[in-house]
Amino acid sequence: MDLYQQLGVQRGASDGEIKKAYRSLAKQLHPDRNKDNPKAAERFAKVTHAYDLLSDKDKRARYDRGEIDEDGNPRMPFGGGFGGGAGGARPGGGYESYPGGAGGGFQGADAADLSDLFEGLFGAAAGARRSNTGNGPFGGFNRARPPQKGADVAYRLKVPFVDAATLKEQRIKLAENKMIDLKLPKGVDDGTRIRLAGQGKEGPGGRGDALVTIEIAPHAFYVRDGKNIRLTLPVTLKEAVLGAKVKVPTPEGPVMLTVPKGTSSGKVLRLKGRGFTAKDGTRGDLLVELAVDLPASDEALQRFAEQWDGGGNPRASFGV
Repeated sequence: MDLYQQLGVQRGASDGEIKKAYRSLAKQLHPDRNKDNPKAAERFAKVTHAYDLLSDKDKRARYDRGEIDEDGNPRMPFGGGFGGGAGGARPGGGYESYPGGAGGGFQGADAADLSDLFEGLFGAAAGARRSNTGNGPFGGFNRARPPQKGADVAYRLKVPFVDAATLKEQRIKLAENKMIDLKLPKGVDDGTRIRLAGQGKEGPGGRGDALVTIEIAPHAFYVRDGKNIRLTLPVTLKEAVLGAKVKVPTPEGPVMLTVPKGTSSGKVLRLKGRGFTAKDGTRGDLLVELAVDLPASDEALQRFAEQWDGGGNPRASFGV
């Protein structure tokens, strides 16, 4: 299957459609949900690779034009013809091109295998002639494909909320019990994928890559809002009426916050630069919403309320 078929979308699908299809398949096929099904893990790696290539605009355009294959490798080159000074006569006939030579032609020992191309142009007989390097005009072009790298391996890493906000390095265990420190990128979010080159499976052409998908764990009292963080902070009636300096938790540790006199529940105070870091390097804020906390039973407060005539009608703006 081509990359679009791997994800179950049509050629020409939008970036959003490709992303939606990948997320749906990733949830179904993730190894954590299919521990007894190795085929699901293999399929997961394939759809992850397909999404990785198609989500890259440049690679997708080259793939659509047929310049690269499903593995992201260049397809068989056919440029420059047979002529030019780069070609040298071989002892048994045919031609051999020298790496870096002028005049075009088929360049270097790393050139792709041209078997299919020649058979398509000249038929099976030409392919048979070409296989005999000592005869015919096509001798000497039977190049072996470069060895393939090993398969990519997919991982999922759950990152604590505060670690994601502060971009704290994460310790992750890869295959063969290998432990590495993973640096979180700016703009990290649920679903962010990090590629670790050479950390996949071994293959004839070297190791594949590790693809780490980030999942940010929820927090007990912080809530993410884009690059900002929201926090509901309880304050006493006395602190709200008279004003006070109170201690507030932040991802980097507690700080002091001034509560103005006469504060009502719902008032939002802003602590700048205490949120998440965006891709452009700017950091969001911590938005602290104050909530006046009244004790369940306080006789002194009850007596005060019974004797107090103030307060007016806070619902007047509702027309009631």
